[in-house]
Amino acid sequence: MATYTVRQLARLSGVSVRTLHHYDEIGLLRPAFTGENRYRYYTRDELLRLQDILFHRELGVPLQQIARLLESDGSNRLAILSRHREMLAERVDRSRQLLRTIDRTIAELNGEGTVKDKDLYQGFAPEKQAEYEDWLIERGGEPMRENIERSRQAFGKLGKEQIEASLEEGGKAEMALVEHFRAGDAPDSEMVTPALDRHRAWVSTMWSKDCPPEAYGGLADLYLAHPDFVARYEAYGEGFSTWLTSAMKTYALRLTG
Repeated sequence: MATYTVRQLARLSGVSVRTLHHYDEIGLLRPAFTGENRYRYYTRDELLRLQDILFHRELGVPLQQIARLLESDGSNRLAILSRHREMLAERVDRSRQLLRTIDRTIAELNGEGTVKDKDLYQGFAPEKQAEYEDWLIERGGEPMRENIERSRQAFGKLGKEQIEASLEEGGKAEMALVEHFRAGDAPDSEMVTPALDRHRAWVSTMWSKDCPPEAYGGLADLYLAHPDFVARYEAYGEGFSTWLTSAMKTYALRLTG
């Protein structure tokens, strides 16, 4: 049976060595055995368990809940995978609809036809988006309404590649902070500052204006105030939502101090 060291498994799966160490520490993914050289070794069983973990993470399941789900015996794995497939298929279908909407709109802007009114919003979840916007405006008042409108207008001017690049940068900026959290770095550590600089710069891009420290600290409060935001960040690891908001607020205070 083939075995993999933690570095080999990291290269194979795309999961960082640091994350695999974290999964071991919390009991989510133990190696099959530890050699005399103190290296961790993983077999096919651990590879399959890691696949299950990554499916759950892709669907936004918090780590603590993943651990409970994986307590199910192996005979349930087919049912779990079937459920994952259904959920991912729905996500893929929605993503395809959004890509078609983007492509049609780009074509119209290039003078290559006109998008029908009913096709302008294919793939969006307007009810949820409207709910978030109303909630933000309720908390932030008229300035928040202006920010949302400015962001919407700016995004509307971007091409497909620019939109994808912006979303990709947001994901990378977020994951840089997740890596610090998983490494056990304190939220007020100077080591986290470059990642927070990057995240604030991305927020400024999304807002189409500078995000001053005070506003960045206020954004941290919003992240912790809405259950959907908390659930999203807890999917990266239990406690990440509070760690992130603490890091953002400490960083903002440091910049204004």
